[in-house]
Amino acid sequence: MPSNNISEDNITSSMEPHSPNTLLEVIITSLEDDKAEEIITIDLKGKTSIADSMIIASGRSTRQVAAIADHLAVNIKNAGYGHTKTEGLEKADWVLIDAGDAIIHIFRPEVRSFYNLEKMWTMEIRPDDFTPDQLLKS
Repeated sequence: MPSNNISEDNITSSMEPHSPNTLLEVIITSLEDDKAEEIITIDLKGKTSIADSMIIASGRSTRQVAAIADHLAVNIKNAGYGHTKTEGLEKADWVLIDAGDAIIHIFRPEVRSFYNLEKMWTMEIRPDDFTPDQLLKS
């Protein structure tokens, strides 16, 4: 009769990633494999509590943007990082994927240049920039 003993070595927590790659490596590899363009990573540590990293990439068309986003969500899940939350997949001009510690934006080039998130998140802003005197100078 087969043994029903379960070894603790064969049990993995659903909270532990099943991949030796970090979440950021999984994301970048997936984007590169799907031929995403102009991939940049912005370190958000110390700037916001929403995530540790923001990744911005472009696809040449709405079809490519949607395909990149679909594949990325599957690759993140398959690597053991759980389900992602996705917004904007219907139109696929700008798709946002929330992967917990990383936020990914995938744009069509025209939409990316219009919103220019890279500039907003890489600006150095100091508390002194928002004094009444500074605001009046603007």
